[in-house]
Amino acid sequence: MFGIGMPELLIILVIILIIFGVGKLPEIGSALGRGIQNFKKSMSDNKEITDQSSKKEEEKK
Repeated sequence: MFGIGMPELLIILVIILIIFGVGKLPEIGSALGRGIQNFKKSMSDNKEITDQSSKKEEEKK
């Protein structure tokens, strides 16, 4: 993908551990999960709104 293999991921993980510490990792993980969940929800809501507006336009024709 981006040329990131297992050794690179381990180095990134160690750097994150050094910067944030072990205690903050669960908070960061849950915040990241909530962010992804909200993004997916907004994308599906946006698609529903787009589908509804296109149906209304078709009904007007």
